[in-house]
Amino acid sequence: MNMPIIREICAKSVLTKSNLPVSDYSANPYVGCAHGCKYCYASFMKRFTNHGEDWGEFLDVKYWPEIKKPGRYAGKEIFVGSVTDPYQPAEEKYRRTRALLEQLRGSGALLSIQTKSDLVLRDLDLIRTFPNARVGFSINTLDEGFRADMDRAASIEQRLAAMEEVHRAGVRTACFISPIFPGITDVEAIILRAVEHCNYIWLENLNLRGSYKPAVLGYIAETRPELLSLYRDIYNRSDRRYWQLLDARLRGFSREHGLEYVTNADDMSRPFSAAPVVVNFFYHEEIKKSAAKQPRRM
Repeated sequence: MNMPIIREICAKSVLTKSNLPVSDYSANPYVGCAHGCKYCYASFMKRFTNHGEDWGEFLDVKYWPEIKKPGRYAGKEIFVGSVTDPYQPAEEKYRRTRALLEQLRGSGALLSIQTKSDLVLRDLDLIRTFPNARVGFSINTLDEGFRADMDRAASIEQRLAAMEEVHRAGVRTACFISPIFPGITDVEAIILRAVEHCNYIWLENLNLRGSYKPAVLGYIAETRPELLSLYRDIYNRSDRRYWQLLDARLRGFSREHGLEYVTNADDMSRPFSAAPVVVNFFYHEEIKKSAAKQPRRM
């Protein structure tokens, strides 16, 4: 494993208006990510940061002016980790994510954190002070060998154990099964492992674009050649049948296990039941931001 090139930078702000349909603001205490996920959509950030290194081989540590009047974010959804992992290894030393939480403490902001690290447990004391805080853990396999091929983050067992501890502490948790690799990710098995320790199960399909598309397809050709024709159908010929069939199968699976199942096309304004909710984002490109900006329930 190559250690990333780390530099410290000054930023005008850590909070930016979000283009995501599920949040008002994004917060990314770092530029780049040492986890180096081979499928990471955030690798597009290289275009805006003048980094020539490969994704995963650089990390900028952000320092920003202290947040003024944090109360202005009361009731606003702040998504921490939209294009970086806020709890990647450097956080243990630089503590920039913890600094962000300390500056927002008492603001009334609606906090949502996404990570692949159990380091988030260090900050449970702060996270619990936010109303309806939510911590999501990205898990797309139970196979540690495949996980190690795809990322340098914490093991799956560490993520599951951290999810359980966060959930037990009374903080809402989400198991983000993303990205789902066709023919590889066993979605049902992951749900069964996580369901007792999470409030939400989010599903997202593998999208291939940009520089990582040939890398992922090359990996499939080398290690799973029996799946190559399926991947070509999906990613070269835009065949959506695999996702449509998986959607139908998971809807039936959820019904059998007493889980509520919704998709982008479902009515997302109604309240969910007390049981864990499975939310299918296969068709996230169809989400209308205006429809998504409703009072937070998830």
